[in-house]
Amino acid sequence: MAEVTKEAMVGRFNRREFMKLSAAGAVGATLSVEAAAAAPTLATAGPNGNLEVWQTAGAARHQSLASLKWGTQAKQGARVVEIDPTREFQSVLGFGAALTDAACFTINRLSPDARKQLMHEFFHPSELGFNVSRVCIGASDYSTKAYSYSEGTEPDPDLARFSIEHDRAYILPVLREARALSPDMWLMATPWSPPAWMKFNGSMLGGTMRKKWLKTYSVYFEKFLDAYAAEGVRINSVTSQNEVDTDQDGRMPACTWPQEIEIEFIRDFLGPKMKTAKNPADIWILDHNYNLWGRVLDTLEDEKVNPFIKGVAWHGYVGTPDAMTKVAEKHPQVDQFWTEGGPDFEKPGYETEWTKWAGDFTDVLRNRARSIIAWNYALDEAGKPNIGPFQCAGVVTVDSKTAAITRGGQYWAFAHFSRHIRKGAKIVASSSKDSTTGIQHVVARNSDNSYVAVLTNKGTAAADVSLRLGTSSVDVNVPADSVTTLKWS
Repeated sequence: MAEVTKEAMVGRFNRREFMKLSAAGAVGATLSVEAAAAAPTLATAGPNGNLEVWQTAGAARHQSLASLKWGTQAKQGARVVEIDPTREFQSVLGFGAALTDAACFTINRLSPDARKQLMHEFFHPSELGFNVSRVCIGASDYSTKAYSYSEGTEPDPDLARFSIEHDRAYILPVLREARALSPDMWLMATPWSPPAWMKFNGSMLGGTMRKKWLKTYSVYFEKFLDAYAAEGVRINSVTSQNEVDTDQDGRMPACTWPQEIEIEFIRDFLGPKMKTAKNPADIWILDHNYNLWGRVLDTLEDEKVNPFIKGVAWHGYVGTPDAMTKVAEKHPQVDQFWTEGGPDFEKPGYETEWTKWAGDFTDVLRNRARSIIAWNYALDEAGKPNIGPFQCAGVVTVDSKTAAITRGGQYWAFAHFSRHIRKGAKIVASSSKDSTTGIQHVVARNSDNSYVAVLTNKGTAAADVSLRLGTSSVDVNVPADSVTTLKWS
């Protein structure tokens, strides 16, 4: 596939103020021939018939355009994107965002009719069709308050105080409603902090874990999984810690996990516990930034911990997405998942940054990720509820006074992917001879053998693009600052 240029990586999202570091120069996002799975060869004549087209540009939002037709002649001067369906890569698990305490609280504040409409819009297969979501094991920074499932200052070694009572008011009802609309919803769960009494600082905010409580903490996970299952909310995967490499300077629920502690916890406690649990969940590691890919490789080289690890969870705040490809090529049996990234109210353009997010989603999918999970589904106009130091925006903003819903640029970027690329789709090879064109592209084949191509033009000028598949080609004009989706069978 074509190299992703440094220009295509400009504007990488970063909600962590102290993480605004100078990351290494953008590395080309590539998919190797060796790692690609063979797919049936398309007839050399190529496809025929019509292509459906949707576009976001200017005042248009995922607008359906007149259909196009495959031909054999490319427009003079068009930027050519070659599609090779014989080279397939990872299967797509799905798209979604985080149903944090804050997001569920915000959704729950809507009137019954408005809530029903928004949930339908998010999760029903006929709409955005989100089918992968992230939930929190206790409080995150986007919560109404700091809490765990074993409150109190004194140790609770038998977890006699364990309770998910806090989640019954609005978190669990929203999760059940989401699952009803999307029955195959994959839920991943992540703790921002263990209970305060398990940590050296005795607080949910920042600090580190005491090794003496690792075994108890694995039981805490088991109790959480069982309690949620009893409420009709099955959790499919867990990570041991959100953002393992920072305690956020003690400004929010967080916990630093040195690599050897994460290995010990999974190898000796959580991994074996999931083997015998009534409601087991897959274990994903890291849940942090691309620049920690070396840590991931080191962890996976431990022969005793490796068998317990099903995936790696990645954030895109620091580093470049080719980190996922590096890990996937070294450990193809371990899946890659993109699990956090969202808009920032500190920066202008929240409502119109669709090319920023579509470009990022393209890079993520071209680097082996099976999921794209954004940060909060919904927050208010001030990025609240929030007990942390950051000013994130949701996929949508719900005005706290009027309940008016604003769909941001990330929402419209998602529409071009999640509405068309379905669970089980395979990413297929696409390439461009001229990597400086500024047109980003990704192509997927759905399980029904329909194909989807998403073209992102971050440039300030319109461009003509010619998609080529075998001996067939089709020309499409992509306006400046636009996202275009094409679908054909």
